[in-house]
Amino acid sequence: MEPTENQGPYQPRTPPMAEDDPVVQWLLHGDPAIRWQVLRDLVNASETEVATERARVEHEGWGARLLALRAPDGLWANGAYIPDTAAFAAATARALAAGEPPPPFPSPDPEPAESPTDGSSAEPGQPWTATYPVLLDLCHLGVPPDSPVMQETAHLVARNCRWEYDGLPFFAGEVDCCINAGTILIGTYLGVDVDPVVQRLVADQMPDGGWNCWAETRPAPASFASTLDVIDALLGWERHTGGSEEVRQARRNGEEYLLRRNLFRSLRTGEVVNPQWALFSYPPRWHYDLLKATEYFARRGGTPDPRLAEAIEHVRSKRRPDGRWPLENSHPGAVHFRFEEPDGTPSRWNTLRALRVLRWYHASAHSGNASQTS
Repeated sequence: MEPTENQGPYQPRTPPMAEDDPVVQWLLHGDPAIRWQVLRDLVNASETEVATERARVEHEGWGARLLALRAPDGLWANGAYIPDTAAFAAATARALAAGEPPPPFPSPDPEPAESPTDGSSAEPGQPWTATYPVLLDLCHLGVPPDSPVMQETAHLVARNCRWEYDGLPFFAGEVDCCINAGTILIGTYLGVDVDPVVQRLVADQMPDGGWNCWAETRPAPASFASTLDVIDALLGWERHTGGSEEVRQARRNGEEYLLRRNLFRSLRTGEVVNPQWALFSYPPRWHYDLLKATEYFARRGGTPDPRLAEAIEHVRSKRRPDGRWPLENSHPGAVHFRFEEPDGTPSRWNTLRALRVLRWYHASAHSGNASQTS
């Protein structure tokens, strides 16, 4: 059962955690981005308390650090998806507009993995320092979308930022469905019209209900990771705009793709597709894991599908005796700075995410009146 229009994502009328709970206290000693979500999702603080704490994200901690790295043109690391590609994207757009072949893609020099103050050396992997990944981070941190700095950023990105692929404007999307999913998330968060990108994703859905970011370039079956990113973006767009039956059905078909596989098993053999999906990273980026997947269903709300039970048990099993969840499987690649480290240590992000998943699951599964909550 899906939630009604007025339901919140985490069933806020369920019994809250006590603010003097040791784990809650530990979470509340974290960054403002953690604190405001704990107040909203775990302890049921007042709207005023939540809004006051959320406003701090723009001026303190991780949110302020990322915003300080924005260039005057609204970009981070001079690129949309990849650092130092803004000039290439603009040249590509000019060439295509003139009917000429686009320039060859540049081979950018490797950039440092961390800010100089972190003292870390470069590491392999996809860089996460350009405009797109940073905007996703800011959305997840919860910088108020109506704040002047975020609205200014939306305006500048719309005017100045182009994708490396064909030099397309940022909010027009790209061809990769995972990138387009993130573009919808960012645009929806900032109040930018991304309806054409939504329609492209619906058109790109595969016959089995899933999506695959490689489908544009080669035949490929649907992907757990791509499908999860897309349905998450569609859910956010629906809640912001009211949605449409076509988009709702596409999202439900994507959910069913995952649920038929219990979120992590092969439909053909029943075997676990990838053991790393039981390791919980933050940020997960485009990568798939069971905490990210169950968090989607908690955010959607409503009565839990019985096919979630095994994945939920995996989430619960990672809880340590002290009530916290660890950081695991951090994805390589250059970053401006790390939210948490190293792997194996207690993670405020993962603890917050897991607690609200379990709170939703137990309240909804056992109360029998999920549809009456708000």
